[in-house]
Amino acid sequence: MSDLDPTPRAVPGDPAEPAPATAADAGRYPALRRFAAHRLAVLGAGILAVVILLALLAPLVATHAPNDVDLGAVNHKPGGGHLLGADNVGRDIWARLVFGARTSLIVGLGAVAISLLIGITVGMLAGFYGRWTGALLMRVTDAVMSVPPLVMVIVFVAIAGPSLGSVTVVIALTTWPAAARLVRGQVLALREREFITAAEVIGVPRRGIVLRHLLPNLLGPLSVVGTFGVANAILVEAGLSFLGLGVRPPTSSWGQMVNAAQSPVVLMSRPWIWVPASVAIVLTVLAVNFVGDGLRDAMDPKGSR
Repeated sequence: MSDLDPTPRAVPGDPAEPAPATAADAGRYPALRRFAAHRLAVLGAGILAVVILLALLAPLVATHAPNDVDLGAVNHKPGGGHLLGADNVGRDIWARLVFGARTSLIVGLGAVAISLLIGITVGMLAGFYGRWTGALLMRVTDAVMSVPPLVMVIVFVAIAGPSLGSVTVVIALTTWPAAARLVRGQVLALREREFITAAEVIGVPRRGIVLRHLLPNLLGPLSVVGTFGVANAILVEAGLSFLGLGVRPPTSSWGQMVNAAQSPVVLMSRPWIWVPASVAIVLTVLAVNFVGDGLRDAMDPKGSR
């Protein structure tokens, strides 16, 4: 290249010079690094990965169909063709356990998805649009929160009937107000920030402000709320199934398996019928809570310190 070449050259230290790759990589994904440093969160993520894999591969890992009845194995102890034993009608406990994981995950994820959808919509409208709109929506939210959840569950299930869909919907209907209040509070705080004011001044439509500026800033808090919501939904589904208000038999459910412990004979003399489902519920809920703690600390490093 000749000395007369007009092509500009990068001068060391010049602001136009791109930063070294190592320096750029060092600042990437700080939240992911903080999450990885949370040992319990990593452990919880590993447990959840195992539960999800078992649920997805249930037809492959189960040695029997969940509703197959083996009259020769009624109340059979673990072993002899039944890894975890058989229940009081001869159904394989291991098969019902892994297929029950599907039920719990569907209810947990489905209820949280519906709850967040309603909560985000109500919270956004209440926090960003109009004073009267916000006041009306918050009064509706307060009215829903004032109804005892168990009463709402019993009434809804009595009308719609116990099923996987009705349980998922009723859990969502009892939990969306918490998400709505969180979103409204965050939106009210974000509305006073300079970048929102600048977007309004240059004429960005409200829809664009909500989708491009407000919603991305809510993903952190909502991910934490959603994680804990999954744990709560799994517990609620187990409790409803235990009371006979949950998933209708013969669909496999962890709550239905624990329901067998209502019998004193099963509770004391046949623990293999109800203990595996109880352990699965405890481990899954703990894992989800650990992941939620890790997400909270990763999204809010100041709060974790």
